[in-house]
Amino acid sequence: MTTFASDINHEPEPKAPPKSARRRSREFVLQGLYQWRVGGADEAAIEAYAPEMEGFAKADREFFVGTLRGVIGQREKLTAQITAHIDRPFGELSPVEACILMLGAFELSNYPETPYRVIINEAIELTKAFGGTDGHKYVNGVLDKVAAVVRPDEVAAKKKAR
Repeated sequence: MTTFASDINHEPEPKAPPKSARRRSREFVLQGLYQWRVGGADEAAIEAYAPEMEGFAKADREFFVGTLRGVIGQREKLTAQITAHIDRPFGELSPVEACILMLGAFELSNYPETPYRVIINEAIELTKAFGGTDGHKYVNGVLDKVAAVVRPDEVAAKKKAR
């Protein structure tokens, strides 16, 4: 049997920590938003299908439903918030990155109890997992700008603390 030098006496990679219920919910919201944006699925169909998906039982269902409905319901407002900070028309963004930006902008506006850096980091992780190669950098930059507008006091306090 042939082995590679890197396989010899190499420790197995540590397992990633288990995903929180909210992180799982964000993944399902992203998938639902993608179905809505690309496939034309409506909210009811997405909500009916999601519980059948593997791993959904470990997600925060309330967060999933509220966030999915909220993003779809506030799509014009969210698109306007994002469009102010991007370098091309919103419709030209990759569908995955557009959905993640909408999700992040929604959370920044509607979940003030969640620190803005947590929301942005979650968006970055989603983009790394589902988006293009350097999409996470773009998402980070755009959501940083959205956060500065939506949560100016929190962003200023964080910058001052550095």
